[in-house]
Amino acid sequence: MSAMNTSIQHNTLKAIGLLSLSALLFSIMGVCIRYASHSLDNYTIVFFRNFVGILIFLPFIFKQGPAFFKTEKLWMHSWRAIVGLTAMYGFFYAIDHLKLSNAMVFTYSSPIFIPLIAWLFLKEKVTALMLLAAGLGLVGVMCVAKPDSGMFNVISAIGLSASFLAAMAFVTVRALTNTEPPERIVFYFCFIGTLISAIPMFWMIRPYTWRELALLFGAGILANVSQMFMSYAYKLAPASQIGPVNYVAIIFAGCWGYLLWHEVPDHFSLIGFGFIFLAILLCSPLLQKKLHC
Repeated sequence: MSAMNTSIQHNTLKAIGLLSLSALLFSIMGVCIRYASHSLDNYTIVFFRNFVGILIFLPFIFKQGPAFFKTEKLWMHSWRAIVGLTAMYGFFYAIDHLKLSNAMVFTYSSPIFIPLIAWLFLKEKVTALMLLAAGLGLVGVMCVAKPDSGMFNVISAIGLSASFLAAMAFVTVRALTNTEPPERIVFYFCFIGTLISAIPMFWMIRPYTWRELALLFGAGILANVSQMFMSYAYKLAPASQIGPVNYVAIIFAGCWGYLLWHEVPDHFSLIGFGFIFLAILLCSPLLQKKLHC
């Protein structure tokens, strides 16, 4: 029994590390999206983010053949793709119209919803510690974003809606990992997302500069590698347990915002970062074991 507990703790720590790396790559993707949005429309950016994923998976397809596509969860893949794609449109729109850190705040508020959604759909146990972590993360989010002109308006509503949809997508990924390998999960998301996003993008198509293509392909590669790490993380640990680790992306985004656009965090933002770190700490399996949660 002790060996089993040690294994669970190891998997959870590994999942936290993978999810943190996923958040770092996703924040860098946000930088690419911000630069690309200066000259490209949202429909084009979303399409290329998914299309590049298809290209990445060509080696897997050639290596494994038809077996790579075999799945009994096509409806769940489709649901995840539709929900995730809708969230993606909202998130990229927020990146274009808000400070990078604020956009990440809205998108990575999803852990607030994950415990509830995981409990409703996956019947995962939600402990008081998980709820506390989500609550502290919410306080941190509010401190970082603050109720200024970028908080309570249409753009913010789009960002928060994207956050809720992203939480549904994360929980669906957790359910899919019971039977599906991470590579297949990401592939179907990209494949279905490409088919759907090609429709609005078709009307906006035009020749692109090399710089635009570099940003589009860079964002696509970073996003899909980030998705892979996220899928592996949710395969190792419950979504409700490690979900708050996603908050670290807000901190990464704040660093990029300072380095690239001189977005200096104020005292409230720093306090918010502290709450976010505390929420991540509460996810630690060592602390959960100590508190018997």
